[in-house]
Amino acid sequence: MALKAYSLARDGALHLTPHFRVREFACRDGSDPIFVEEELAALLEAIRLHFGCPVAITSGFRTAAHNASIPGASPHNAAVGGSKSSQHLLGRAADFYVEGVPVATVAAYAETLLPGKGGIGRYPPRKGRACGWVHLDTRSTKARWTG
Repeated sequence: MALKAYSLARDGALHLTPHFRVREFACRDGSDPIFVEEELAALLEAIRLHFGCPVAITSGFRTAAHNASIPGASPHNAAVGGSKSSQHLLGRAADFYVEGVPVATVAAYAETLLPGKGGIGRYPPRKGRACGWVHLDTRSTKARWTG
């Protein structure tokens, strides 16, 4: 599948899949353009259909400036700033949660969709983190971690 560029102003309401619009993948700094890997949107749609519950994307595409402001949250990140090689910078990653479904359950299902490739990070709820999330990316190699 392909990486596509969109404009938040022009394409924000455009459906990438039946349940996901371009604006859900926008960088939180509000910048244009928005890059989204088609395979990523398809994987999130499969997760949405499997659980039958809304999927909330908390971080999709990130600009380099915004990525540098992200607190380090995994072994792959520095203490301050998202990973310099973050898949979010390429439009190939999303952090998300499925309403009412535990992080471990969502990550286990994601594993069935990407058994030999892709990145799956588990970020369970903990003190100082009210809501857990799953990181999902479409890299060609396999990477798994808990943050």
